[in-house]
Amino acid sequence: MTAASDKEALPAQVSFREAWLFWFKLGWISFGGPAGQIAIMHTELVEQRRWISEKRFLHALNYCMVLPGPEAQQLATYIGWLMHRTWGGIAAGALFVLPSLLILIILSWLYIAFGHVSLVTGLFYGIKPAVTAIVLQAAYRIGLRTLKNPGLWAIAAASFVAMAIFQVSFPIILLAAALIGYAGGRMAPARFLTGAGHSKLNRSYGPAIIDDNSPLPEHARFRWSRLATVIVVCVLLWIVPMTLLASQFGWNATLTQMGWFFTKAALLTFGGAYAVLPYIYEGAVEYYGWLDPAQMIDGLALGETTPGPLIMVVAFVGFIGGYANALFGTELTFLAGATAAMVVTWFTFLPSFLFILIGGPLVETTHGNLKFTAPLTAIAAAVVGVIFNLVVFFAYHVLWPEGFSALFEWPAALITLTASVALFYFKWNVIQVMGACAVIGLIYSIS
Repeated sequence: MTAASDKEALPAQVSFREAWLFWFKLGWISFGGPAGQIAIMHTELVEQRRWISEKRFLHALNYCMVLPGPEAQQLATYIGWLMHRTWGGIAAGALFVLPSLLILIILSWLYIAFGHVSLVTGLFYGIKPAVTAIVLQAAYRIGLRTLKNPGLWAIAAASFVAMAIFQVSFPIILLAAALIGYAGGRMAPARFLTGAGHSKLNRSYGPAIIDDNSPLPEHARFRWSRLATVIVVCVLLWIVPMTLLASQFGWNATLTQMGWFFTKAALLTFGGAYAVLPYIYEGAVEYYGWLDPAQMIDGLALGETTPGPLIMVVAFVGFIGGYANALFGTELTFLAGATAAMVVTWFTFLPSFLFILIGGPLVETTHGNLKFTAPLTAIAAAVVGVIFNLVVFFAYHVLWPEGFSALFEWPAALITLTASVALFYFKWNVIQVMGACAVIGLIYSIS
C-alpha cells in the first residue's frame, strides 16, 4: 500500500489503553508553554495519528481559549473526553499535569535544600534575566494576536497603569474590562470581533477517527441530567477536601487557605498563567508570605524548564509555603511541602475539568461558531497590560534586587538583552534560552 493510500485510509479505532499511553507520553514531553504544547498535540493527533480532524481540533481549541485555566491541558481533556467519555477526559487532563507535579516537587526540594550553594546561585543568576525576556516575549505575542484596534490598545494601557501605578487588584481589572467590553460590544461591536487565530492550520491530513462529519457520540449529546450530575460531583470534589482541611487544621491554617486561594486563582486565569501570576504574587508573597519575591521568580524559572502547563508554578509556591512553615513539624518538612504542592494542584485544576465536562456537550451539540462575547475580547486586551506589568515587576527585582537605592545589576541587564535578542531575532525556544543564560550566569558567578 502506498503512502498516499495510507493517508486516505481511515485510521483504526483507538483503545483506551492506547490513548492512555499517549497522554502519559505527552505529559513528559509537553515543553514550550501553551503554544508549544498545542503544536505538539496538533502534530501528533491531527497530522500523524489522525485521531481528530483539523476542523474539530480547532473547534475544541477555540472553546478552550476563552476558558479560565491552562488551554493546552483543557484541550487534552476535551479530546480525551470526546474519544473515551468522562474517564478519557480525566485521564488525558490528569496525565498532562502529574509528571510536571512530580518533577516540580523534586526540583522544589532541591531548590530549598541546596539553593544557597554557589553553583545553584550562579545558575539562577542567569536564569532570572531569561525569565524576564521570556515574559516580555509572551506579552508581545499575546498583544500581537489580541490588540487589533486602538480601543483594545487603550484597554491594555489602562490595565497596565491601573496595576502598575494604582495597585488595582487583578479581579477588579478583569471585572472593569468585562463591563467595558459589554458596553462597547453594544455601541461598537466591530471593535470587539475576534478571530480564531489558528486559521492558517486549517487544512486536511486525510480522514480522521473524529472527522468533520462524524456522527455525534452518545456521551457528547447535551442532557440536563448529565449536566447536573457533573456539577454535583465536581462541587463535592471541592467541598469534601476543603471541609476535611478546615476540620483538621482550621479555616485559617496554611493548607486550607492555600486551597481557598488557588480555587479563586483558577477562576481568574483568563489569558493563561502569565496573566494570573500578578494575582498569585499579590496573595502568596504579599498577603500570606508563603515565599518571597526572589523565590517567586525562581519558581517561574523552574516552571519554564519543566513539561506541563506553566501554571504548575503553583506547585512550587505550595511546596515552599508548606516546607517553610513546617506544617507537620520540623522532621517532616518534605512531607509538608509535597502535601501542600498536591493540595494547590488539586484546587487549581479541578475547575478546568468542570468547564470541559459541562461545556463539551454544549460545544459539540451546537457544532457551529461559538459566540465569544465582547466582554471576553476586552478581558483579553486587559490581560496584555497585566502581563506587561509582570515584565516590569520581574525587571525591577532582577536589575535592582536591593531596590533603586542600590547598584544597578549590569551583568543581569546584559543577560536580559542577550535573551531578548535570542528570542525575538534568532527565534530560539525557551529551553535553549534558559540553558544558555544559566551557563552565562554560572560563568559570571565563578569568574
